[in-house]
Amino acid sequence: MATNHKVGGEVDAFCTRCRLTLAHTILAMVGTKIARVRCNTCGGDHVYRSAPGTTDRPSPSSSRSGGTSSRAPRAGRATAEEKIIISFEEQLAGKDLANAPKYSPKDTYKVEQVIQHPTFGLGLVTAVRGNKVDITFKSETKTLVHALGGAPADKPAFNPPSAKATGPADKPVTETTEEPASPPANPAEG
Repeated sequence: MATNHKVGGEVDAFCTRCRLTLAHTILAMVGTKIARVRCNTCGGDHVYRSAPGTTDRPSPSSSRSGGTSSRAPRAGRATAEEKIIISFEEQLAGKDLANAPKYSPKDTYKVEQVIQHPTFGLGLVTAVRGNKVDITFKSETKTLVHALGGAPADKPAFNPPSAKATGPADKPVTETTEEPASPPANPAEG
């Protein structure tokens, strides 16, 4: 059964810190393969290792067995000719660079969006996690904050406490709607 995984989704994986198969959040993917995950139990980030017994990727201990195996021998590492490297310029090809918005922590960004950063220059949003985004610039990838702003209605308004009188802490004052009794008309008769 093939499932379509995506960044931000969940997958069962072997946690290198907990040493158990647990639920993980997907942090990064290379094509359709999961690359990095975060353990939902301990919070550790690590390379994705499929749960033992699944066909996604061999478990960490399966290649270390000393005995004979019925599996075919592993192929060697890919050579430089077999690797496909996409340059930063190729990633930006076809994108509207002239209308790239200036980076602001208050704005909200989405994957594949081009932004203009005042220090790092043009960047491409490659991942969005909550209020953080990974942006690839020509020289490096940075994790920056976003979506910190919002409409004034989205933020709670400050309401100072009212100035009405209160009683002692152990005896709350009950509110009454009747007016206080008027003083007697002649103080000597009273």
